[in-house]
Amino acid sequence: LAKIDTQTHTEAQAENFRKMMLAMTRDIRVILIKLADRLHNMRTLGVMRPDKARRIARETIEIYAPIALRLGINSIRLELEDLGMQAYYPWRYRVLSECLQKLRGHRKELVNGIEESIRNRLAQESFECEVSGREKHIYSIYRKMQEKHLSLNEVADVFAFRILVEDVDTCYRVLGAMHGLYKPVPGRFKDYIAIPKANGYQSLHTVLVGPHGQQIEVQIRTREMHQVAEEGIAAHWHYKTGEEKFPPSAAMEWVRSLLEVQKDSGTSVEFLEHVKVDLFPDEVYVFTPQGQIKVLPKGATVVDFAYAIHSDVGDRCVAARVDKRLVPLRTRLRNGQTVEILTSEEARPNPAWLDFVVTGKARASIRSHLKRLEEDEAAELGSRLLERELEKYGTSLHYIDIDRMDQVLEQLKVESLWNLLVDIGLGNRMAKLVAGALLARVPSREEGESTEQITIRGTEGMVVKFGKCCRPIPGDPVIAIFHPGRGLVVHHQNCPNVLDERRAEADWLDVQWEKEIEGEFATALDITVTNKRGMLATIASAIASMGSNIDDIRSEERDGSTSTLHLVITVRDRKHLAAIMRRLRAISEVIRIARDLGR
Repeated sequence: LAKIDTQTHTEAQAENFRKMMLAMTRDIRVILIKLADRLHNMRTLGVMRPDKARRIARETIEIYAPIALRLGINSIRLELEDLGMQAYYPWRYRVLSECLQKLRGHRKELVNGIEESIRNRLAQESFECEVSGREKHIYSIYRKMQEKHLSLNEVADVFAFRILVEDVDTCYRVLGAMHGLYKPVPGRFKDYIAIPKANGYQSLHTVLVGPHGQQIEVQIRTREMHQVAEEGIAAHWHYKTGEEKFPPSAAMEWVRSLLEVQKDSGTSVEFLEHVKVDLFPDEVYVFTPQGQIKVLPKGATVVDFAYAIHSDVGDRCVAARVDKRLVPLRTRLRNGQTVEILTSEEARPNPAWLDFVVTGKARASIRSHLKRLEEDEAAELGSRLLERELEKYGTSLHYIDIDRMDQVLEQLKVESLWNLLVDIGLGNRMAKLVAGALLARVPSREEGESTEQITIRGTEGMVVKFGKCCRPIPGDPVIAIFHPGRGLVVHHQNCPNVLDERRAEADWLDVQWEKEIEGEFATALDITVTNKRGMLATIASAIASMGSNIDDIRSEERDGSTSTLHLVITVRDRKHLAAIMRRLRAISEVIRIARDLGR
């Protein structure tokens, strides 16, 4: 019961989050109010029960602070992170806080000296600037320690200096002055003015070697950029003139993209998972062949890029060129690369893509397409099963009266015939009972028995699966069972699981293989061999020479002189398997070979 309650609570939370995010896509003020409300809650956590306070703190760190970051509202984000850490990791927060306080005392004179030298250098070159030194927030330091596995003493740039100027040109001239004052650290300069962050943030960042060898970070930006950096998307409301100072940032594009993610997400929990992925702040900036910038999460692949362009491009991508070189679709992208996607009208999303894509949009789109594909395959199988049952009574779906069909659909509370066929194909409804309802009769076990079997083509896709216990192949005597929600699972008739479940009177179905069947099917072999150097290579070479691949291999030593190799190989049918086994028996070191029907 506790588990059910927890699950229900999680689903309810996810549904509330979904509603909030969709409301935000219609009016951005919804999330601004919610963030302000959450900030007030975090400031008053002390009056709550400890367990409730920790739950709210975790939710704040994982969801609300990243949303504030995504929208560029740093002033709220930083306070939410620090308050969240204080409540969720109280001991860590206290230790870090005390250490920073000691560090602050030791370095106060040093920081003041650096700030003074920066002011003097800028004054010498007649720059009108506002200079301020600040200590980085505790949660930011904690995250850096975690991500890079550093101690506090190893976190070099605990202190940062901010320089505010009047215009963009001055930003770059001040940067030159800073590089003249202190030596820059190679590879640590970032130009977010030329290429803004996804939330609209603009600034120049550089890391310098200070007077005593310590690293200091300097941020240079205009006052208007600073306002956007602090207030993010909310800064747009400060400019009421006819012309917007700041055009809508990529943050608004992300907000609008939530509608597409929602459309492709099956449940509220799935939607929450997809959005969480996109909340991570680390970004990669890549270009289309036309020079358009695309901002993706760190670790994004070519397929993520394809879906960022458009769902149709992602669904039909077959290859890609990165900097004019062909690369695999799972290639991770790096800053500054130019990516070209190659598509084909016949291409479809591959389930294996889910193993490496990282963006919520890509994951949601792939899952949605696979679900539609599974439903199409289920409807086709459901139609075959229902026609088979109706044929026992000498009729067909084509002869069922439309009014009668509508009555049955209403009785079964199903929207359409297609949905009914999907339910049958997935094993959620029995074709025999549906046929009885359509013909207004109750079928008995004895009535209308037919010797016709369902034919397995091997191309039915996700709704017809093959038991991994016995791994049946074309030519084997087979039988199938329905698993609700999963569809048909085909087993070898001698599979131990078949014998056990038949005793339990499960819903078994007689099936047979299509006569002309193509494709490759996995099957298991146990091979006992004499222990000899290079034996595994000999076996693998023999299997490859017969046009087969090894999917899995495991070795088990039986005694000092023999071992048993447990292999899963791919074959076309029983004849192909028999030829492979004859080839293996011809190897003198092979003592015994047998097919494993019960692994």
